[in-house]
Amino acid sequence: MTSSILATAATALRLLAIPAVTIPAVAAPSFAIPAVTIPAVTIPAVTVPSLAVPATAHAVAGPSLAGARAVPHGLVEPSPAVPPDLAAREVSFRGAGGLEMHGTVLSPAAAGPGRRGIVLVHGAGSGTPRTKLMEEAVQFARRGLSVLVYDKRSVGYSLFRRSYSQLADDALGAVAALRSQPGVDPAKVGIWGLSEGGWVAPLAASRSADVAFVVLVGANALQPLRQQTWAVAAGLRKAGVSGSLVDRTEPNLYRAITDGGMFPEPYYDPAPVLASLRQPVLAIWGTYDLLTPPRETPPLLAKALESGGNRRYTFRFFGKADHAAHRTPDGGVTRLPELAPGYADLVGSWTAAAIAGKAPLVSVSGPAPVQASPTVPVDPPAWWESANAQAAALALMLVAFTAYPATTLVRRLRGRARPAASRAARLLSAGGLTSVAGSFGYVFYLVMTGGKLATTGPVAAGRPLIWLALQALAVTTAAATAVVASGLLRGRAPRAGDHATGDLSHRGGRPGRGERVRLGLLLAGGVVFLPWALYWGLLLP
Repeated sequence: MTSSILATAATALRLLAIPAVTIPAVAAPSFAIPAVTIPAVTIPAVTVPSLAVPATAHAVAGPSLAGARAVPHGLVEPSPAVPPDLAAREVSFRGAGGLEMHGTVLSPAAAGPGRRGIVLVHGAGSGTPRTKLMEEAVQFARRGLSVLVYDKRSVGYSLFRRSYSQLADDALGAVAALRSQPGVDPAKVGIWGLSEGGWVAPLAASRSADVAFVVLVGANALQPLRQQTWAVAAGLRKAGVSGSLVDRTEPNLYRAITDGGMFPEPYYDPAPVLASLRQPVLAIWGTYDLLTPPRETPPLLAKALESGGNRRYTFRFFGKADHAAHRTPDGGVTRLPELAPGYADLVGSWTAAAIAGKAPLVSVSGPAPVQASPTVPVDPPAWWESANAQAAALALMLVAFTAYPATTLVRRLRGRARPAASRAARLLSAGGLTSVAGSFGYVFYLVMTGGKLATTGPVAAGRPLIWLALQALAVTTAAATAVVASGLLRGRAPRAGDHATGDLSHRGGRPGRGERVRLGLLLAGGVVFLPWALYWGLLLP
């Protein structure tokens, strides 16, 4: 994790200097939600004194259901703790590229043959262990399904690199493994995907007729970059932030990150894959989903399915539930361990109907979801706002703002006389350096931590106090740039008590050649700083 963070910071240092672009807002489409009642099937729990384990399987007590951590490649996650009314069977299978993967199949302990099966596909994260989805696995198994939950790959998957196609092949390897399990009817095995898995599961299902049905939770019909930009902006707004920081700075940073190759699969379009699905689809959203736009996604998903002629879809919204359809006490910020009431029952009853050929046609029900702001398109940057252009501008500013005090220090150490520095030059050097470094560090921190509810620090008038201080420094830097430019153009130097005027020599004459070069470089940094600060919102309300 430390090396990943260091790599992120090192790579991102080249991404912060662009002129201005306006990103248009897009109104969220309305989506009518008619009331539809979906019958529930309840599978009674069966209590047995110990786990029923087939001879070819093994059951090992593992970590609690709450503890999720990454599983390094080559290490096998210990088998999870399993309630006594369920049976566990450990399985291994081959994912994309022949990677060996490991999982657990949970089934009702007293279940007979011909069971339905479902494979659970994780959301975003490298090496996510199966324990992260054990609550879903347990509850679905108690509704009569055999559930395969597996450790997500870490090989070929990171913050900067991933392939939905590769993850889909992993999921199909899990489907094949579950279809071969004793007591599972291979014609009744489907796939379930959460969040990022909402892109992966349909892709897997589109590639194989072995997938009997598709269940999506917190799924997204938008491009990943647009979804992520919206989620972080929504987290900032929920923290009380408004203005340029959320409207301009945050989306522009994501465009820069993407152009720098730090955002994998940014423009993946799920619509063609959804249009190709022929399996029945159950899609579930919590009304307080803060990571997927819950009002915009359902109509887009429905449009894609119907464009391919698939009308066997059921959309269900659960009140007081979060992105993963778990209960939430605070509008989606905190996820409780329990699933939303009725969620597991719906999965049980709907999958039974789906494999019997009785999946409802165009069924939408539940309370209206909450989405406070629409998403906005995040287009690829033009050449002048590319990562390379930004890196060049950032390098020039850093050199210009650090060279001025550095040369003064060198002269002092060598015992040479140093010219009197004007107050404007000192402000330009210090203010510019602090504005560039400070705004970069603060905005990058917000992006890395801004999902659901951003941690901004104190906020006043819709602006974090840290951001207000950085904006004040940017205004000071812009003013100092004008004063230094005026002094250089006039070629006059300050006299005693004249430091605030911006005149530049020590004894009242024109500054020497070396001093003019030093101040010219400083001024170049200030000139580049002005459009950079406008683009990033430092000089905007």
